[in-house]
Amino acid sequence: MIDAQDITALILAGGKSRRMGGRDKGLLPFGDGLLIGHIIDAIRPQVGAVLISANRNHDAYGEFGVPVLADPLDDFQGPLAGFLAGLEAVETDYLLTLPCDGPVVVDDLARRLASALDAAGADIAVAHDGQRLQPVYALLHRRTLDSLRTALDDGERKIDRWYPRQSWVTVDFSDVPQQFDNINTPDDYARSQPAHPRR
Repeated sequence: MIDAQDITALILAGGKSRRMGGRDKGLLPFGDGLLIGHIIDAIRPQVGAVLISANRNHDAYGEFGVPVLADPLDDFQGPLAGFLAGLEAVETDYLLTLPCDGPVVVDDLARRLASALDAAGADIAVAHDGQRLQPVYALLHRRTLDSLRTALDDGERKIDRWYPRQSWVTVDFSDVPQQFDNINTPDDYARSQPAHPRR
């Protein structure tokens, strides 16, 4: 079984947030703090280390006391570029990816992905909500780095076209569909706020 201490979480906060009017979603107020802090608090007990992938506001993200990585590719090339930054920096064998705009993080996210990856002997485990793949919720072995570099060098930017080239397995999270609620618009943001912020 994969040890939780051998997993590093990479929180993806590198997008342009067009549908939020360009506001940096990870730095939105949420509860009694900021959304990125909420995500860090939720995932930290499940892993050995945490990283943030961000292409702006590095000083603000750095206030959370974890390394902040910029994409190695210019001009906001998408989640695969964030994956590349994480795989290049990770010191553990496994990298868990999740977005900064998903305020729900179930307490066994890492364990379920790791169990499925281990059982299948695969290099990547990807969450599935029962209806569709949730490609940014994934666990990757660090040996996928060379394949990812090659794909990006060849111009690939679509996660769901890169995964099938790897040894991968999907993981059923249909029992917790709320795990994949995310904040894309101001209306989503208004609905997502905790009813009773922590004090």
